[in-house]
Amino acid sequence: MFTGLVQAVGNIVDVEMRGKGCVIAIDVGDYEIVDVAMGDSILVNGVCLTVTKLAANTLWFDVSPETMEVIIGFEGGTEVNLEKAMRLSDRLGGHLVTGHIDTTGEIGSIDIDNNNYEVQIIYPRLLAPYISRKGSIAVNGVSLTVNDISHSSFYVNLIPHTWSKTALRNLGIRSKVNLEVDLVARYVERMLSLSQEKGK
Repeated sequence: MFTGLVQAVGNIVDVEMRGKGCVIAIDVGDYEIVDVAMGDSILVNGVCLTVTKLAANTLWFDVSPETMEVIIGFEGGTEVNLEKAMRLSDRLGGHLVTGHIDTTGEIGSIDIDNNNYEVQIIYPRLLAPYISRKGSIAVNGVSLTVNDISHSSFYVNLIPHTWSKTALRNLGIRSKVNLEVDLVARYVERMLSLSQEKGK
């Protein structure tokens, strides 16, 4: 489990395709990884991946074919957001993030006002039941609050710190992003759908 509070930005330095899956190597720069071991979970651009190898300032991860079909952003030279799995004693500054991507969205617009970035994200209709105004959503692993929503897009606001300290700073119009809806919203929708089925 993660919080959606990015701890560092790494760079994908190698991608080795293996069938429909791949192995990626990430240079984590000065990110402290002395406490990371093989088998640990790391959130990489919103995707929960398992460390399969590590050396100095580089981490390796296997990415399954199923994951590759759902996510984007694992090309060589790409900057990615990184977060270690949370401890039970950690502060939950963002929201509960599982690292299980629901789908991808597309950047529709980016408006800058007093160094704050209002970002419009176009989302697939299937996510509509899980997104609400003032609710939480993870965008490339970053915990954000939905400020406004329509039938096809929602808006989030990035303060200067979030923009400059995460890989979201590389976003442009039509950029694709990984989306994970709020865990609580997912279970509430499931319970409501089951309740409606019983009532039929």
